[in-house]
Amino acid sequence: MKKLINTLFHSETGYGALALRIPIGIIFMAYGGQKLFGWFGGYGLQTTGQWMDSIGLAPGFLMALFAGSAEFIGGLFIILGLFTRPASLALAFTMLVAIFAVHFEHGLFIANNGYAFGLSLLAASVSLFITGAGKASLDQFILRKLA
Repeated sequence: MKKLINTLFHSETGYGALALRIPIGIIFMAYGGQKLFGWFGGYGLQTTGQWMDSIGLAPGFLMALFAGSAEFIGGLFIILGLFTRPASLALAFTMLVAIFAVHFEHGLFIANNGYAFGLSLLAASVSLFITGAGKASLDQFILRKLA
């Protein structure tokens, strides 16, 4: 059990990960809020689900719920530095689906609805998965309390 806790929460990274976690977490939370709640000009769960059905991600409502939850809750966890590795893994998977199901056919550039932004979020998620949350995180606080 101790090895699992150490694997989940330990990070050799200093405070620099915080500079990545805060903006990435905010971005993911905002996109998740669009999907789940219709915030920030989004369409909400029902309409997002219908759109996901229309592009072949069925069942659309469930896929919208999964994607929106991964983004919103995962983004919140990234900001807090809480369960950073599992949250990052869920977000990386979500970005892979978004890149290949929605954006890849349009090429790299965002102006053409391309995958550049998704690729950036994927890279940040993978980076946090590898390095962990860093020193300024709830993961480190939990590790210190349980160690």
